[in-house]
Amino acid sequence: MGTIIKIERGAKEKNHLLYKPYSNGKMYLDSASEFEMSDIFYFARRGVESIMDDEVTKRFSAEELESWNLLTRSNYNFHYISLRLTVLWGLGVLIRYGFLLPLRVTLAFTGVGLLVFLTSIIGLLPNGRMKNFLSEKVHLMCYRICVRALTAIITYHDRENKPKNGGICVANHTSPIDVIILASDGCYAMVGQIHGGLMGVIQRSMVKACPHIWFERSEVKDRHLVAKRLSDHVEDKSKLPILIFPEGTCINNTSVMMFKKGSFEIGSTVYPVAIKYDPRFGDAFWNSSKFGMVNYLLRMMSSWAIVCSVWYLPPMCREEGEDAVQFANRVKAAIARQGGLVDLLWDGGLKRGKVKDTFKEEQQKLYSKMLVGTQEDRSRS
Repeated sequence: MGTIIKIERGAKEKNHLLYKPYSNGKMYLDSASEFEMSDIFYFARRGVESIMDDEVTKRFSAEELESWNLLTRSNYNFHYISLRLTVLWGLGVLIRYGFLLPLRVTLAFTGVGLLVFLTSIIGLLPNGRMKNFLSEKVHLMCYRICVRALTAIITYHDRENKPKNGGICVANHTSPIDVIILASDGCYAMVGQIHGGLMGVIQRSMVKACPHIWFERSEVKDRHLVAKRLSDHVEDKSKLPILIFPEGTCINNTSVMMFKKGSFEIGSTVYPVAIKYDPRFGDAFWNSSKFGMVNYLLRMMSSWAIVCSVWYLPPMCREEGEDAVQFANRVKAAIARQGGLVDLLWDGGLKRGKVKDTFKEEQQKLYSKMLVGTQEDRSRS
């Protein structure tokens, strides 16, 4: 990288052309042009920059901190700098694992146990106002107990914009605990895939008391079926707003990546929500390729605290002539701007999958235009 920069600087000092320009400042190669070594400088530099500072891959690893927060997971070397820091770190380990962790695990089991037990009982009641009232109170109580299990310190802003029945709440996604962060301030209809084990027990009990939307594994791939069930739900103004995380995967609290367009095709009012965590007290990001759910939750409960801010943005509707992708990008930009996050166009699916051929073709077309320009540009020159 340094060598390329030195060559570029030397060429500029000697007034040598680094690129072959034409009328609008771009470059192209025609039959009269000869290849020069300087032709590759731009592409070599961009390639090295992309490798050294990849704006996509680094979004799937823990956010780097400028200073140590007395947690070894932020930096494994800082607590060996001095005896004082080592002693402080040791005391912190005793407090976090000896006192806070057992208390938080107890609260977590209490909250989940009450949620399963009470929603199962409420599910036996006939549908009506009383059932909806009790369901709302039980969900709020249990989610707030679970929030205490994480020692979550949450600041909610602009509560007048909170999602209303018959709408869709969309938020950026950093962690599975995003659900309880939002649900502890208001009730939502959850959307997700049906699971087995303990998670399946919780889902089955919740849906008895409240109309959540659970899909079988085979149904999730049917976009029309998913859209139909979501549309049917929002048309009933008596049902709770749907909570959706359009990114489809957890991003590390520094950016917002591409929103899937499915939830923006329905035509309902969208209530954007921006969530921003303070990583100094505990890293809420879930790197699912590195940690399992149980391991992740234990790391959360052994942190000092989970501190975050939640902003309820004004409701947004699809404008005339605006397609679902444009609407999704507009909502995403609003969330990124409010949360101080980087707005990226890349698909979060790159966390586990390969780059699509269409993305590669777009870059190839871009480089082709830089080299040879369009036919119209060449005719002008």
